[in-house]
Amino acid sequence: MRSDWNALLPVRGSPDYHPFTDWDFLNALEISGSVGAGTGWQAAHIWLEDTKSKLQGCAPLYVKSHSMGEYVFDQIWADAAARVGMDYYPKLQCAVPFTPVTGPRLIAKTPEAETILIETLKDMCQKNHMSGVHLTFGDKDLVERMSEHGFLVRTDRQFHFINRGYKSFDDFLSSLTSRKRKKIKSERRKAQEQVTIKRLRGDDIKPAHWDAFYQFYLDTSARKWGRPYLTRAFFDAIHESMGEQVLLILAYQNDTPIAGALNFIGGDALYGRHWGALVDIPFLHFELCYYQAVEAAIEMSLARVEAGAQGDHKLARGYEPAQTYSAHYLTHPGLKDAVANFLEHERKAVARHIDMLGEHTPFRKDNS
Repeated sequence: MRSDWNALLPVRGSPDYHPFTDWDFLNALEISGSVGAGTGWQAAHIWLEDTKSKLQGCAPLYVKSHSMGEYVFDQIWADAAARVGMDYYPKLQCAVPFTPVTGPRLIAKTPEAETILIETLKDMCQKNHMSGVHLTFGDKDLVERMSEHGFLVRTDRQFHFINRGYKSFDDFLSSLTSRKRKKIKSERRKAQEQVTIKRLRGDDIKPAHWDAFYQFYLDTSARKWGRPYLTRAFFDAIHESMGEQVLLILAYQNDTPIAGALNFIGGDALYGRHWGALVDIPFLHFELCYYQAVEAAIEMSLARVEAGAQGDHKLARGYEPAQTYSAHYLTHPGLKDAVANFLEHERKAVARHIDMLGEHTPFRKDNS
C-alpha cells in the first residue's frame, strides 16, 4: 500500500515533493493513535484503481465527528444546521489532520481520475447521509476545478516568507526598510543572548531531543487548545520513517533544552509546524519559528517558508500575505445556499484584507 500510494507522488528530494501527503506522514498519525478511534478523525482514504488493479488516484480522507484540528473554521455552519434540526456531524474531511499547510489533496494520474475522485467524494456524502465534504488547504487550481462540480470556494490568508534568491539572512535583511531591519536585528540579539540554538536533522535527532520537544508541544497545546492532538509515539514514527524531512530547532540554557520548533522540509518549502517553550524569553518565539526558519530555508535554497495559520505579527518579520483555498460540498440545499451567500462576502473581505496587508510589508519600496 505504501509503495502504491507514494508512486503517485513526487519522490523525496524533487522540487514538487510534499511531506504531508507522503504515506509515511499519514501512517505515522494512524499508528501513533493521533488519529483513529476516540479522536474524531477516522481514516477513510480513497483508492482509485483501474481494471488491472493499478492505482490511478488516491486522497487522504477522514470521517469527522467535530471540527477541531482543521484550521478552516466551520463551527458557525454547524450551529446553523443545529438550529434547524439538521445533523452536521459526521462529515467528511479531505485534509491533512492538524496541518494548515497548502498542498495536494486529490492525487491523480490523469484529469479523468481526478474527476472520478471529486465525484466519489460527493457520492460518499449522499450515500452515507452526511452533511458534506470539506477539502482544505488545496491548491487554487484544484479548488477552482472542484467548483465546477458543485463545491463552494472559501478563501483565507496565511503569511509566507518568499525567498527571492537571497544568499544569506543578511541579504534578506538588506531588502527591508532600515527601521524593520534594526528591529529584527535587535530581536535576534536579545533572544540569542539568552540561549544557544541548535538545528538538528535526521540521525542527529535523538530520543532525548524528542522527549524534550514533546514537553514543549504539550505546554503549547495546554495553553492554546486544551488538549494535545499528537501523541509522543507520533514523533518516533516520523523520525523512523522520514527523519531527513524533519528540521528540529532547539534552544538551550546550560546544556538543557528549554524551547523548540519543529519544521518539515518539502521539495521547495520549509513548513513550520509546532513550537513550545518552558521558559519565557523575549523574542525567542520569533527567533526559533521565524528567523531560524528563514535562515535555514535560504541555506537550503528553498523557495518559501510556510509558518502555519494566523499571525499578523509575521508581516513585520518578512512574511507576506498569501491566499489559501478550500472547497466545500454541502448536501442540504438550504444550508448550501446560506453558506454560499456567506462565502461570497467573506471572499471579498479576505481579498481586501490581503491587499491592505500587502501595502504594509517591511520591504524597501525600491526593492524588487
